[in-house]
Amino acid sequence: MTSSALSKKDITKSSALKFVILLSIVSLFADMTYEGARSITGPYLAILGANAAVVGFVAGFGEFIGYALRIVSGYLADRTGKYWAFTIFGYVCNLLAVPLLALAGHWWIAATLIIVERMGRAIRVPPRDAMLSHAGQKVGMGWVFGLHEAIDQIGAMLGPIMIAVALYFKEGYQYSFAMLLIPALIALAILVVARWLYPHPQALEVEHESLEAKGMNQVFWLYLTGASLIAAGYADFPLIAYHFQKTTILSPVWIPISYAIAMGLTSLTAPLFGHFYDRRGFSILIVVTIFSCLFAPLVFLGDTATAFLGVALWGIGVSAHESLMRAIVANMIPKDKRGAAYGIFNAGYGTFWFLGSFLMGILYDISIPILVIFSILIQLSSVPLLWIVMKKIGKH
Repeated sequence: MTSSALSKKDITKSSALKFVILLSIVSLFADMTYEGARSITGPYLAILGANAAVVGFVAGFGEFIGYALRIVSGYLADRTGKYWAFTIFGYVCNLLAVPLLALAGHWWIAATLIIVERMGRAIRVPPRDAMLSHAGQKVGMGWVFGLHEAIDQIGAMLGPIMIAVALYFKEGYQYSFAMLLIPALIALAILVVARWLYPHPQALEVEHESLEAKGMNQVFWLYLTGASLIAAGYADFPLIAYHFQKTTILSPVWIPISYAIAMGLTSLTAPLFGHFYDRRGFSILIVVTIFSCLFAPLVFLGDTATAFLGVALWGIGVSAHESLMRAIVANMIPKDKRGAAYGIFNAGYGTFWFLGSFLMGILYDISIPILVIFSILIQLSSVPLLWIVMKKIGKH
């Protein structure tokens, strides 16, 4: 591989796969950084004086900002064509905010940094996903995003394990956040290499005149509505971790380990889901939605054993959300509009995640059984909509 731009003659399955793997390795180290931090932000906020409502608000609002800003970054990336510039700037903000949490002395400072980290992720996700989608024509859209998610989630598993080891040796939360600077810098270094090797990833995809995707039509908006309902009922892990600490179902060391287990299952199942989607279609998302919604009663109403099972189902659901949902959008939208489409899709998804997380934080302080009922019912309400989408796009 040379540093020269790829020409249309260079378009091969091998080139596309190498590009996906390179960006996936960037995501691996990035996930070690911010998912390692995410595994303890709930307990960390609690130690700094935050209550359940604050934890739910910070987690939800962080996700809201982390999705809402994607409308802007996706649109601007499409409009300017500067996909790499937005991706690199976003990663810098996303990753460097994490080790700064070690310096937070009050919950509102930590909350601000958590939100800044989500803002950075918002800036870089749509242009990065748009670039990844260019490889889907050669490799398979489901496989591209499934493989990316699998490698990505290895980092999401290793990060919490690093944190658990640090806590086991009594290093404390501040030391744990500080040591995450190492994978952050590695991720940024590999990202620069990827930019040098693949300055024009759009060349990996050739437009076909018969392309069926026309843009953000009625089916896209119906799909977005269904996905948003799933997001509204999907508790963010900081609230789950808060529950584990408050009830002492899991010890402080085992909380990040449980998150690592969830991310490990995500890594294993994402490529399988992607492969199934490429071969059989949309139905896999409906099946996973029905089963993964059962995480709520297991996590919030069970004992230690059922809590681990619930976290496992939660991780499998995340796998489907992060791989299948992105692949489906890419197959709906032509390549010159995908940045904006990912921005709009993620903004709607994140808005409902914020509203749902904030509401579940409030419900937690009122009645945990009501929280569980809300989570299950609102996720299941997405199934009829997803079924309609599946029939309309003919992928079943």
